[in-house]
Amino acid sequence: MSDAVLSDVCEVDGACLYYEVRGSGPALLMISGAGGDAGYYAGVAEGLADAFTVITYDRRGNSRSTGRRAGPMDLAQQAADARGLIESVAGGHALVFGNSGGAIVGLTLAALHPRVLTGLVAHEPPAVNVLPDGDPDRGFFGDVAALYAEGGAPAAGRRFAATTRGEGTYRWPEDLWKRFLANQDHLFGTEWPGFAGFRPDVAALRAAPFPIVLGAGAADRGAYYARPSVEIARRVAVPWVEFPGIHMEFLRNPPLFAAALRVLATQMLSREGQVPAQWVGGPTPGAGQLC
Repeated sequence: MSDAVLSDVCEVDGACLYYEVRGSGPALLMISGAGGDAGYYAGVAEGLADAFTVITYDRRGNSRSTGRRAGPMDLAQQAADARGLIESVAGGHALVFGNSGGAIVGLTLAALHPRVLTGLVAHEPPAVNVLPDGDPDRGFFGDVAALYAEGGAPAAGRRFAATTRGEGTYRWPEDLWKRFLANQDHLFGTEWPGFAGFRPDVAALRAAPFPIVLGAGAADRGAYYARPSVEIARRVAVPWVEFPGIHMEFLRNPPLFAAALRVLATQMLSREGQVPAQWVGGPTPGAGQLC
């Protein structure tokens, strides 16, 4: 395991994205969901740093990245940001892992910019629009949006947390928690409409020239944010896998989650011939563009 962490900023269209790089080997970009913070994956990144060059980042407008604005932000912008980061920091190609809203960004990235991916793992994308007509979970985003309009971020945040299994059973790192609270208005006011309207581009995902895997946690069966992964896997005709634990097991138990992701990521890259015989290299200082 490598203790070295490179932090820098990458200039993209209208924003500077804060990112961190750990380790050496094939590039693995990890995209966070609600709150958009690189800190969600710090423990997992450390656990994978002996096998992968793990890149984590704060999504546009979140935490230490710039680009916050009023009004909705579409998913194409989020995908373009991830593409820019891969091109600038990862040499143009990366295996991508996304959780929750980050999985939605990853699916959008795979559909719009397939040339920069070597594979995609979409973990629990809350793509409720793929659920059957009349399913009560299809109203989740609208219900939270109404709470935000009436009571602001605290009301929406309480409902959001209450629907996420396992929250309250472990402690977040204090610095991550503070940044998340400061990101809530951006989440519910700017990012929410894009996540709410997401529908996967099945034709583009079926045509992807790299492996795609959908997955969800063993403790999340039946949850509104886990069920769509099964349906998307069916529509795209790709594998579905079960991960250990809850929606944010990577934060509750990083070593356990890293072990599961290591096996899957290595298998995906091995099929594509991307795994070297010996891990060499690592992050290069100044790989990004300073703002």
